[in-house]
Amino acid sequence: MLELDVKIEAKDLYDYMMAHTYASPAGILGSCFGGIGVVFGAMTGKWIFLILGIVILLYLPWTLFLKSRQQVLKNPAFSSPLHYVLNEEGITVSQGEVSQSQAWADMYKATSTTKSIIVYTSPVNATIFPKRVLGEN
Repeated sequence: MLELDVKIEAKDLYDYMMAHTYASPAGILGSCFGGIGVVFGAMTGKWIFLILGIVILLYLPWTLFLKSRQQVLKNPAFSSPLHYVLNEEGITVSQGEVSQSQAWADMYKATSTTKSIIVYTSPVNATIFPKRVLGEN
């Protein structure tokens, strides 16, 4: 059994949003179009394609950065730490008087980034475990 308290910061949420977005077809397609625009613009000297490609490549990370900051500031769930208990049955998360459990069998998937371990509870919802909090665990 592992117990830990996690206060999600904007950088943790940004890491999750980047991983989630760029693993989706829309994120991959957007990156491809941006890259093609940059390469085409550089090879042909048509600066409009180069500029458009750069804008496409920078737009998504910038908007995700702003959105992560905004969500951490406005969402009350991020104002205080979440208490997690991980055991053989699954994950239990609590904050204040509210507690919720989910069995491992009901988890959608898990992935790892350089900064976090992300356990998806559905295709769009996830539990974020920042590696800075996990330490050796």
